[in-house]
Amino acid sequence: MSIQTSLLIITFIVAIILGFLIIPILKKLKVGQIERDDGPQSHLKKQGTPTMGGIIMILTMILVVTGTYIYLIMQSQNDTANRLIPMLIITLGFGMIGFIDDFKKLVLKNTKGLKPSYKMLGLLLISVIYVIYLIQGFHLGTDTYIPILKIYINIPIYLYIPFAIIVILGTTNAINLTDGIDGLSSSVSAIIITCLTVIGMTIGMTEISIFGSIVIGAVLGFLMFNLHPAKVFMGDTGSLLLGGVISAIALYLKMPLLLLIIALIPILETISVIIQVAYFKKTGKRFFKMAPLHHHFELLGWKESKVVIVFSLITLVLCFIALKII
Repeated sequence: MSIQTSLLIITFIVAIILGFLIIPILKKLKVGQIERDDGPQSHLKKQGTPTMGGIIMILTMILVVTGTYIYLIMQSQNDTANRLIPMLIITLGFGMIGFIDDFKKLVLKNTKGLKPSYKMLGLLLISVIYVIYLIQGFHLGTDTYIPILKIYINIPIYLYIPFAIIVILGTTNAINLTDGIDGLSSSVSAIIITCLTVIGMTIGMTEISIFGSIVIGAVLGFLMFNLHPAKVFMGDTGSLLLGGVISAIALYLKMPLLLLIIALIPILETISVIIQVAYFKKTGKRFFKMAPLHHHFELLGWKESKVVIVFSLITLVLCFIALKII
C-alpha cells in the first residue's frame, strides 16, 4: 500500500473520530446555522445546525501532517517533509480567517462577523506571503502551464504575482459561495483536490501527492457528517480553507489555468452572483430565482441531493477531461 493511500485512510479515520468529538461541543456552545428568511423554505429546518465544522478538517490536517512530517524525517526524506509544513501553514491561514469570521458571528453573536475589508485584507496578506514563498522559498519560478497547448510560458514576475493573488482570492471566494447546501462544497472540493493530487503523483511531486491525500481524507471524513441531512456545516472556516488548498496546490503545480476547467462549478456559482447583483441593480428584477446557482435549481424543484449529485458528476467529468488534455 502506497504512503498516499495509507495517509488518506488514516486521515479519513481521524476526521471521523474528531467529528464525533467536536460536533457535540459545537452543539453545547450553540454554534448554530442562521438561515435566510428569503431563502429556500426547506432550509429553515436547518436553523441551529452546528456550523464551524471546518475545525474538524483543520485539526485533522494539523495532526496528520505533523505525524507525516516526523515520519518522513525519520525516513531521511527531509526535502519532502520540509515542503509540507509551509503548505499546511498557508492553507490553515485561510481557514483561520474564516474561523475568526465564524467565531465573531456565531460565538460572540456579532451578526456582521469580520468586516469584509478586514477579511479581504487578511486573505490578501496570506495570498501575498504564499506567492512570494512559492517563488523565493520553494524556488518554483513563474512559468505556468497552458492546458491543451501543453506548453509552459514564463510570466514576468511583476505580472505573475498579481495574477497568482487573483487566482487565490478568486478560488477562495468561489468555494465559499459554493457552500450553501448539504455536502455540495465538500463533495466538489474533494473531487477537484483529488484531480490535482493525481496530477502531482503523475509528474512526481511527492509533496503534493502526500499533502493532497491528507486533505482528501480530511474532507471525506468531514463529508460523512455533512451529507444531507447535514449534522454539521463547514462555515467560512472550512470553505476558505478548501479554497486556499485548491489554489495553493494549483499554483504549486504551475497549473492555475486548469482551474478554469476542473473548478467550473464554483466559477459558475460566482458568475451567477455577479449576474444577479448587476441585473437587479439595472432592472430591479432577479435574473435567477436566487443566487448562488445551486439555490436557483433548488427553487426550480430540485432536491438538495440531486443538486449535489449533478454538480459533483459535472466536476468529475471535467476532471477526467482535464487529466486527458494536460
